[in-house]
Amino acid sequence: MTLLQTNAHRTADTVGTTTRDRFAERAAAVAAIAAQFADEVDRDARPPREAIAAMREYGLLAAAVPADLGGEGATVSELSAIATELGRACAATGMVFAMHHGQAMALWRHGGDGAGVLAMTEAVRNGALVASATTEKGVGGDARRSTCAIEPEANEPEANEPDDEGNTDDRRAGRIRLRKDAPVISYATEADAVFVTARRDPDAPASDQRLVVCWTADTVLSQTSTWDTMGLRGTCSNGWVLDASTTVDAVFRDDYAMISAHTVLPVSHVLWASVWLGIAASAAERARAAVRKQARASVGSTPPGALRLAELLVDLQALADTVRHAAERYDGIADDPEALESSAHALAANALKIGASERVTDLVTKAMRIVGIAGYAATGPMSIARHLRDAHGAAVMVSNDRLLQNDAGLAIMTGVIL
Repeated sequence: MTLLQTNAHRTADTVGTTTRDRFAERAAAVAAIAAQFADEVDRDARPPREAIAAMREYGLLAAAVPADLGGEGATVSELSAIATELGRACAATGMVFAMHHGQAMALWRHGGDGAGVLAMTEAVRNGALVASATTEKGVGGDARRSTCAIEPEANEPEANEPDDEGNTDDRRAGRIRLRKDAPVISYATEADAVFVTARRDPDAPASDQRLVVCWTADTVLSQTSTWDTMGLRGTCSNGWVLDASTTVDAVFRDDYAMISAHTVLPVSHVLWASVWLGIAASAAERARAAVRKQARASVGSTPPGALRLAELLVDLQALADTVRHAAERYDGIADDPEALESSAHALAANALKIGASERVTDLVTKAMRIVGIAGYAATGPMSIARHLRDAHGAAVMVSNDRLLQNDAGLAIMTGVIL
């Protein structure tokens, strides 16, 4: 499908359809491609290149670009549905989609009108893939602190701070550089740009961060570690030292504390949970297929796994309702700064990540037990081995213990959002 055909397809897809299903056909087409290569991606620990190309071609990487910027303006609820569909087919593909949107949405919500930010927004509208470098060696995995800093390139004047209306003088067009030793940058070799957190300047405290657009064409990436993990192998989250050169107008307008609280953290947690829901749903489908096979072999009697399957579907529905509710809640407050900055909102976002990441492993394990030895097998049409390995990655990517430690202080100040 050509880009012109894709644009025509998008137009046709929004005519006579509901908001809920306007991306369904395209998501299913990409999922079919992802499923075709999922075992190979997992086996070889390589990026899901075919699925990434399909996401670009079918407009899924650009789905959330607002209508007033020439995009389709997908809501987080719609992105969640897409992420679940992709997660059912290939967890790595789903996570690339989720991580991309967790970053890309910050462009139009927090980027401002700098030429570098606007150029990146246009690139995303045309299918560019965004990666992120928010963790750094030496800060213990805390994304809210940086040791690296934005520095002017040699012979460049330091950038002026914007005034109250965001205006600056001509020196804002100057070039800057940064160097970050990142223990993890997912799918870095496939991304068109990496969004990097760094201190505002060399004299700024560790928590005074900015987000910077770093085009991979202008960045030197030196690999420092290999992603040889039990699951989620296709995210290729290797370690890299990133040496980037860019312009001051590629620095986001808002500080990273606001970007994280308002967009990156809550959107990422919803979309990650949506992918995990997809993993669980795929495992449940295999369990259902196994029980149906048993039923055909013993007509007139209920297979022993049928009761366990019914219990599994109850738990799966509960997780689905939790994820959908969280997505709809975010859509409802997305433009309400007071709500987004509240302690209760932070608790809710963390609760979704923690709860979903714990429940997905339980659901997949139950599915494997229903299927039996064929589900325990490493390969085969009924194998749930990849699902189980991928599911265990959920609790350790952004440690649940770290989130609970953060919650401990917040819980004293506020209750939960029901």
